[in-house]
Amino acid sequence: MKNTNNLSTNSSTFSLNVLKTKSHPFWRWFWLTFLMVSLAYAWYSFYVPSSDIGWANSMDSARELARDSNTNILLFFTGKWCVPCRVMKREVFADKEVMKAINSQFVPVIINIDDPNAEDLIMQYKVGTTPITIFTNPEGEVIDYAVGKIGKTKFLEMLKNLGTEGF
Repeated sequence: MKNTNNLSTNSSTFSLNVLKTKSHPFWRWFWLTFLMVSLAYAWYSFYVPSSDIGWANSMDSARELARDSNTNILLFFTGKWCVPCRVMKREVFADKEVMKAINSQFVPVIINIDDPNAEDLIMQYKVGTTPITIFTNPEGEVIDYAVGKIGKTKFLEMLKNLGTEGF
């Protein structure tokens, strides 16, 4: 008869040896670093600082205010899920120079494309992606626009080209 005690002892010793085996320290540091970098990137992607831009509540109120003050309208089409939009809000709209220029020369409106009330504007301006920045006159006619994420320098250049050099 065979000794089954030996077999069970060998298999339990083998499984204990496998469990006791440690991975190389390089892999521990690699995965820990990977985790930290991933978390930092996720935070950076979704962090949006507060801004002092006086965004209008609706397009109707923005048009009325633009007509009364004889200024143009800035439309910023965005979505809550849009990472490039968040980057623009963080890098462009949170800048003091940009805030000053927008607040003094435009009636800014932020439009969430997922809002059912924004469907008319999305159709009117043929918005198919985000972010889209559109400058219009008080009647809603497009003066200039940019599709996609734009940086602070290009945004300020657009403002200068629209005749907002007084900032």
